[in-house]
Amino acid sequence: MILPIVGYGDPVLRKVGENIGPDYPELADLVENMFETMHRAHGVGLAAPQIGLAIRLFVVDCAPFAENDDVTEEEALFLSTYKKAFINAKILAEEGEEWAFNEGCLSIPDVNEDVYRKELVTIEYYDENFVKHVEQIGGLAARVIQHEYDHIEGILFTDKINSLKKRLNARRLQNIFEGKIVPNYKMKFASKKGR
Repeated sequence: MILPIVGYGDPVLRKVGENIGPDYPELADLVENMFETMHRAHGVGLAAPQIGLAIRLFVVDCAPFAENDDVTEEEALFLSTYKKAFINAKILAEEGEEWAFNEGCLSIPDVNEDVYRKELVTIEYYDENFVKHVEQIGGLAARVIQHEYDHIEGILFTDKINSLKKRLNARRLQNIFEGKIVPNYKMKFASKKGR
């Protein structure tokens, strides 16, 4: 089922997500719906706060990055199959050089800016079967994980851009808040709640 994506300005996007257990209601369906919603919106990641749930759950599918001209053949192969659900994730370390990449967000359509992030991330999480994993991930997959992890911490990528870029994007952000945009996917806008 395609779920509406919560737009910039909704308070749920600023909440730190709560841990969930294996008995979370209809968890398998929720994970499946999140993947379906993300794919329909042509995203590579989607966090539960983006569909209105303040829980520590996000999904990633890095396959679209496999076609990026800047990746090696080996990295392209890895990215093409890197599709996972992360539950109760905790980043244990962010290491390596910081590098810039032009990021966007399904909750903030039509806004893209360079964000600096570390190249390697070590993350502890449970998969959708509640099997615990600890992994070190690098490159574009690490970036997607860090972006989605920020969501479950109540952080948006626009928090990581400089003040000039924030001012330049102020009107666009206000338009998203007010629902004055028409993305090619289903959205719920903060100013239109309860209407």
